[in-house]
Order: sequence, then structure tokens, then C-alpha cells
Amino acid sequence: MSKTLWITFAVCGVFALTALTLEAADPQVLLKTNKGDITIALFQDKAPLSVKNFLAYADEKFYDGTIFHRVIKGFMVQGGGMTVDMHEKSAKPPIKNEAANGLKNKRGTLAMARTPEIDSATCQFFINLVDNSFLDHQPNDPEKFGYAVFGKVVAGMDVVDAVAGVPTGSKGGHQDVPREPVTILSVTRLESQ
Repeated sequence: MSKTLWITFAVCGVFALTALTLEAADPQVLLKTNKGDITIALFQDKAPLSVKNFLAYADEKFYDGTIFHRVIKGFMVQGGGMTVDMHEKSAKPPIKNEAANGLKNKRGTLAMARTPEIDSATCQFFINLVDNSFLDHQPNDPEKFGYAVFGKVVAGMDVVDAVAGVPTGSKGGHQDVPREPVTILSVTRLESQ
């Protein structure tokens, strides 16, 4: 076989390997806020239901105009379901809790917010400000089923920290609400590089 043919095969192989790597890469989204931009990688392989759910809301522009309505410094910031006037948006049916996926609630990770009901997560999510191991799945203990991690901040953690530092108070029957709204302007998918 000629050198030219071998080079052609080698180049094609590199392109094929690159294409496979891109397809296997975690999808990313850009979460734009009035405090700055946050880039998030979504763990599609470990939390497929949570990622599919989050992307469906993002694609429908559901998150646009919602706020981070619960901010607790040294713990987490929660958003994705309330408007500036503290009106809860109508969400889709809840999804199955994927907290047993092996992912941990470490600083910078995103997890699905939920009620005490294990499979009650809908649209709301939170970003962990510190390692919150008490939120992780504990096997054989339904009361410590945990909160499903489905993504991680890969750029803009300084923005998350800025959100965590805003003054909070009570509003509309809720505590830990930023006194000045921290608004999610948009959540959009980023194209693979």
C-alpha cells in the first residue's frame, strides 16, 4: 500500500476519533444571569433523566426570567422555578430521582431540587457552594435518598459566589430571598467545540 493511502487512512482515523470524542462529550449550557455568565457541563451518562429534563426546560425558554429565589451563603443557591414576584411557574410532571448515580454534591455541582418526596424534582435546581455530603445518596436509607447531581460549573464559579454574597431576606412567605432579584436571563445549549 502506498504512503499516500496510509496517510489518508491515518487522517481519516483521527477525524473519526475526534468525532467520537465530541459525541461522547458532556453537553454544555450557558446560563446567563444579571450577575454574569455561568457555563455548565451536564453529566448525560450518569444522570440521563435529569439532563433530559433540564435541557427540555432550557430549550422551551422556561428558565428565562426566573430567579435564584433561595440563596444560603456557605450552602447553595437555588433557582429555576420562580418569577421575580415569587410566583411559582407551572412545571412538567416530576422525574425519577437519580441520586444513586454515584455523583456527589461537591462545590460547583448542580443538583435537582425537590420536596421531601423522593421522586418530586421538576424544574428547580441548585448549585452547591461547598461540599454538601449530607445531600448525597445513602444506600438502604429512604430518608437519606439524596439529591441527584446532574452537572457541574466549568466556568463562572465567581459569578455563583457573587450570587451567594447578595443580601437576603423574606418575601412572599419565603426566606433567604435576594433583596434585589438575581435573574436567569437565559439558559442555552453550547455547540460542541
